[in-house]
Amino acid sequence: MSKMVQTSTRDALWAGCRDAVGVPAAVLVAGMIGFGALGHASGLSIGLTTATSFFIYALPGQVVFVEMVALGASGFAVALAAALTAARFLPMTLTLLPQIPKEDRRRSLYVSAHFISMTSWAVMMRDFAQIQGSHRMAYFTGFGMTCWAVSTPATVLGYLLAGHVPTPVTVGLVMLNPLFFLLSFTEVRARASRLALLIGGLSGPIVYGWAPGWSILICGLIGGTAAFFLDLALGKKN
Repeated sequence: MSKMVQTSTRDALWAGCRDAVGVPAAVLVAGMIGFGALGHASGLSIGLTTATSFFIYALPGQVVFVEMVALGASGFAVALAAALTAARFLPMTLTLLPQIPKEDRRRSLYVSAHFISMTSWAVMMRDFAQIQGSHRMAYFTGFGMTCWAVSTPATVLGYLLAGHVPTPVTVGLVMLNPLFFLLSFTEVRARASRLALLIGGLSGPIVYGWAPGWSILICGLIGGTAAFFLDLALGKKN
């Protein structure tokens, strides 16, 4: 994290931009390149594929969108499925909002919420504690906007490169983003968060074999709930 984040709001904004340009943006670009190639392989136009990165900006929802459109699903079904995959952003937003000072909670936050991604959320949860409260919103805006800004051109690049990139490589690029999220979140100091990662990781393969379509939701519920009560119990013992 850049030291300039603590000097002024403007510097915090630029510090967020600079911190995003590096591994976070590179990982996101790689994922969007893979998605662009996926959109081409599924028969979608470059305009529609790119629009999903601009408006949806969430790889799981974008992948669902592409797959359902390719299958000829109705517009309502496609919109509903993409919206349901984005449900995870509600608790993510609710955990970030209390860390933003009340004087910075304006209507513009509705626009800023679009810049929340797995990458930006994990980094903010890790670094917000080290950032002065009045500079947090500016830092998040700089970081989130930079990551969002590179997603659209990366999707175009991936679409144009389709056919030159092997399918296993395409799938691997898409998986880089959640992998970066996982590695970033392991640095969070909260014991409950680490317990949730551990429990979710151990239960994931087991639940997937039982209910593939619901495994992520079930593991999230089990891992988060179990981690909360386990952390509570460990806290009482100490």
